[in-house]
Amino acid sequence: MRSIREIGSPEELKALAGMDIGLSDWIAIDQERIDRFAEATGDRQWIHVDAERCRRESPYGGTIAHGFLTLSLLPALTDQVVVLRGLKMGVNYGVNKVRFPAPVPSGSRIRAGIKLLSAISVEGGVQVVWLVTMEREGGDKPVCVAESVARFYW
Repeated sequence: MRSIREIGSPEELKALAGMDIGLSDWIAIDQERIDRFAEATGDRQWIHVDAERCRRESPYGGTIAHGFLTLSLLPALTDQVVVLRGLKMGVNYGVNKVRFPAPVPSGSRIRAGIKLLSAISVEGGVQVVWLVTMEREGGDKPVCVAESVARFYW
């Protein structure tokens, strides 16, 4: 069940450091999304776009999403969980660690659990590190675990 955490100030954000913040909605990862990502990035490896070959040769039995497609959904999924009121600007600052422990087969649904690892003052704002754990519906392992770094300015 999706939960939304509304945060209205840098102090309120800092006070949540170390806490689980919430879960996003489930989103579908269908073949059309995978194909659009392949076209946008030029990564047309057969395990992503060739369903027939995957049925014959892939250990997954079908196409799977790119790991970086899964990772690229991180900001949108985080925005479903955390609403920063009065914010002037937020920027993605980087990623400390990323792992893809399990594949995302085409036709799957994924969601993200968000934990705030840290929130520290930087000039004019707050730098946060989110621990984002994405899971596949019905899966037994996470599909992506990432430490995402962002900066927010009120």
